[in-house]
Amino acid sequence: MPGPIQSIERAAAILRLLARGSGRLGVGEIAESLELAKGTAHGILRTLQGVGFVEQDRDTGKYQLGAALLHLGTSYLDVNELRSRAINWADALAARSGEAVRIGAPLEGRVLVVHHVFRPDDSLQSLDVGTLLPLHASALGKVLLAYDTTLKADLEPYTRRTLVTQTAIKRACAKVREAGWASENSEMISGEAGIAAPIRGHGGIVVGAIGVSGPADRVCEPDGTPIPRLLTHVRDAARAVSRDLGASRW
Repeated sequence: MPGPIQSIERAAAILRLLARGSGRLGVGEIAESLELAKGTAHGILRTLQGVGFVEQDRDTGKYQLGAALLHLGTSYLDVNELRSRAINWADALAARSGEAVRIGAPLEGRVLVVHHVFRPDDSLQSLDVGTLLPLHASALGKVLLAYDTTLKADLEPYTRRTLVTQTAIKRACAKVREAGWASENSEMISGEAGIAAPIRGHGGIVVGAIGVSGPADRVCEPDGTPIPRLLTHVRDAARAVSRDLGASRW
C-alpha cells in the first residue's frame, strides 16, 4: 500500500491550525507554528485558496478558512438552529414592517418555510410553516438561488410576470448578489409581493433568507420597486440574524 502523501498532510495541518485559531493567520505565523519553510506554506495556502478552502484578507494578507470548506462540513445550517436564532428578529420585523414575515431554507430545489410570523392585524391568515415555495418566483427563493442553489430546467409560470427563462433568472440572480436583497411583485400570486435578504452563517455562507410579504400596494412603490422603509427593515433583520449565527460579513 502506498504511504501518506506529505503535501496533503501539510495542507490538513494548515486547515486544522486555521480552524483552531481565533482570527486570521499570516504565512509566517503558519510556517513557524508547523515548522514549515515559508515558501512551502505559501504554496500550499495559494493552492487551498484556489479551491476555496481558505480565504485571504485583502488588507492584511492573512488567511482564514474559506466558505467552500465550511460548506462541505455543514452543507446548510440545521433548520432548527436557523429558526431558533431568528425567531425574535422575525417577530420584531413583523412588528416594524406591519407585514407577514417568513424565513426560508433550501430543500431539494425549493424553499422550505421554517418560520412564519403573521401580519400583526386582525386579517384572516394561514400558517405557512412547512410550505415549499418555488425558487424562481419568490423573493426568498431568489435570494437562495443567487447564492449557489441549482435551478431545474423547466420553470412553471405562476403568473404572466413569473421569470421562466434561464437568461432572465441569471440576470435576476446577478442583481441580487450585487444589491444584497431580492424582491418579487405578482410573480407567484397576482397582487402579492415580497422582499427578502440573505441570512449568513460562519464564513459568510448563505444558509437561509428572511423576508416580508403582503399585498403589492403595501410592499412596493407604484413603480414596482420595494418600499425603502420595508427594505431597510428586512436587511437589518437579516444582518441581526447573521450576527447571531456567527457571520462576520454579509
